[in-house]
Amino acid sequence: MNVSERLKQTAREMPEKDAYIFQGERTNYQTFDASVTKFASALKNLGYEKGDHVALISGNSPVFMIGLYGALRAGLTVIPINPTYTSKEMGYILKNGDVKGVIALDMIVSQLDIIDDDLMVEHYFVADTGTGVNLDSYSIAPKMKPFTETVASGSLDFTPPSLDEEDLAVVLYTSGTTGKPKGAMLTHKNIYSNATDVAEYLEISETDRVIATLPMFHVFCLTVALNAPIANGGTVVIIPQFSPEAVFTAARDYKATVFAGVPTMYNYLLQTGDGQEDSFGHMRINVSGGSSLPVSLLEAFEQKFNVRVSEGYGLSEASPVTAFNPLDRPRKAGSIGTNIINVENRVVDELGEEVPTGEVGELVVKGPNVMKGYYKMPEETSVTIKDGWLYTGDMARKDEEGYFYIVDRKKDMILVGGYNVYPREVEEVLYKHPNLTEAAVVGEPHPEAGEAVIAFVVSDDPALDEATVIDYCKEELAKYKLPKRIEFLEELPKNTTGKILRKSLRDQLSKNL
Repeated sequence: MNVSERLKQTAREMPEKDAYIFQGERTNYQTFDASVTKFASALKNLGYEKGDHVALISGNSPVFMIGLYGALRAGLTVIPINPTYTSKEMGYILKNGDVKGVIALDMIVSQLDIIDDDLMVEHYFVADTGTGVNLDSYSIAPKMKPFTETVASGSLDFTPPSLDEEDLAVVLYTSGTTGKPKGAMLTHKNIYSNATDVAEYLEISETDRVIATLPMFHVFCLTVALNAPIANGGTVVIIPQFSPEAVFTAARDYKATVFAGVPTMYNYLLQTGDGQEDSFGHMRINVSGGSSLPVSLLEAFEQKFNVRVSEGYGLSEASPVTAFNPLDRPRKAGSIGTNIINVENRVVDELGEEVPTGEVGELVVKGPNVMKGYYKMPEETSVTIKDGWLYTGDMARKDEEGYFYIVDRKKDMILVGGYNVYPREVEEVLYKHPNLTEAAVVGEPHPEAGEAVIAFVVSDDPALDEATVIDYCKEELAKYKLPKRIEFLEELPKNTTGKILRKSLRDQLSKNL
């Protein structure tokens, strides 16, 4: 079984059930599945064979869903790419990923046109977004095919190729914060097992309506807000681009029951004036992931909207979910929860030995969701996967009840005078300040202490100064953990999922040295 086969099964069992809602238009499972089959058929007619690679460069839309499931049904390997990437960034992934076909939006054709000469792309399946772009003016025009017409040209009389669970389904390129992006190779077993295990763990069923406002090209949305609900007959409420207003409106209009977001989204939803106490009135569960959710933000959000926010953990290399706060027990603020079904997490030392309960070590993961390896990078694969365990690079601890807590990224730890300072601990204190809305902490080289703690903050009080913030921190932090300096910014740098980019802040500091 794989996710595309599961979709076909769901379409047979509940053909009239809404599969997704996009811009007010509802599409049932029968229609969705038919489009998927037709696209798979069209790809075969154009010469695509099992194992070929296609890139999916689309925003949150039916194009992404049909493109993903259709390519998988045809036996192809899908490489989702961020549509806001530069031509250079797209070009690297398309070339490194040996891409034969590209499913894209018309608004990015100009970028693809620039890099086409260096690629082996045979077709660009272009979706019309109504922008009025003159596609005939580009040199790649002969290679372009309208996406909608391509789907329509396919046949329902299509027999999918035989697929093995270890066949490659998706290659997810990491953000590349430490160098060139690496392609995490996920098999059909990887993505199917994680989708169904997450759906079972979160009790997602055909009665659920899941808001998909996280980018679909990102593995968090791909599994939790797309594959998991589709696997169990839920309805995906597609929001093309995150905004508090769009989320609140969708939640109220469609009586949404599941929301998945990153901490920055929860912060925006909390801070905006659009949100009312009953905005999330039908929410059964609110999922947070992507990065650590400050406890003060979690508690303020729960209090305002009278909901439960449960934090989990995952990474691209694990399809992505490995841990989550269980629904049948109290969630623990600050914890990523316990092992999900079929997945084991451990905290180990430098030798790979499990550390005692309560001690900090590196989080490692094993399960059917763990990637095959990095595409064309055997050395990096051997460093990351050892004896079947995926080394995450995150420092964590486990309590006596089996709940895990992310302390921080291994590479983000700050060494001050021989003492370890974990940025998250300092950030938790900063988020408690009533006039600070965002905070991020990084290390800066220091001639005496080795490193110094530097805090970047966003404040809604223009009169707030550095001394006041540092004095506030003194109440809860040891002297060596105190920020040496406070940098006030209008906004913290973030990636497209809303995750705060500490690397950008470190780069900013290094430029000033």
